[in-house]
Amino acid sequence: MSSSFSHGTSLALPMAIAHRGLSAYAPENTLSAIRAAHEAGHQWVELDVQLLKDGTPVIWHDASVNRCSDGRGRLRNLDLAAARALDVGSWFSARFAGERMATLEEALALIASLGMGLNLELKLSPGHDTRALVEKVVPMAVEVLPVGQLILSSFDPQALRMSRERDGKVLIGLLYDAIPDDWEALAEDVKAVTVHADWRALTRVAASRVTATQRKLLCYTPNDAAAFSPRWAWGVSAVISDDPGIFSEQDLAQSPCTERTLS
Repeated sequence: MSSSFSHGTSLALPMAIAHRGLSAYAPENTLSAIRAAHEAGHQWVELDVQLLKDGTPVIWHDASVNRCSDGRGRLRNLDLAAARALDVGSWFSARFAGERMATLEEALALIASLGMGLNLELKLSPGHDTRALVEKVVPMAVEVLPVGQLILSSFDPQALRMSRERDGKVLIGLLYDAIPDDWEALAEDVKAVTVHADWRALTRVAASRVTATQRKLLCYTPNDAAAFSPRWAWGVSAVISDDPGIFSEQDLAQSPCTERTLS
């Protein structure tokens, strides 16, 4: 077992991570959502990162800006000035009118200043350059956040392999909808320390295979604590939720995993 994998097995995670920031109460993937998570007492956030046309990494989930801004069009066609002109808060609530798209630099600085942890998803929308994203994002992230407070995750195996090539110590997470039978080959290849799955697609068998390797199993995006509850007994380490505050000590007690703190 490699030294970086050994380090990952001692990774301390809260039982619940704020999905795209505290996105039940603030516009997703914004600085306001990060601050809201911190103010609510949550220790980790999950965010998405993509590149603009000019190579600036920004915190954004969708391939387009249609859903979460007052603009239209594909993110990859915008430069920073055009992206900054968008209002990315009003769609959620008038209280967030004037919120601007966050750059990765801004998000990392805020998270570091608040002493939080970050699960950063490398998002590869159609037409985006995998290597350009990795080469821009990985050095920035590892320079600001220490090992143990940063997980890089992606659905894209190439992005994960390139991330491992770029940095031998960064903690890597595999992202899946349903965990495939051959997941462990990629996990070994990139020395992944976490495996993330859609909670609705998770099976007890798949969960047991992950936990048997001492990797941490994370589930996204449960927003109903009662419906999710039986899965704690399968060895789930943490959930990534829009409203992480709905999970409680009673949920935690059902899980055999102990290297965790409450969010």
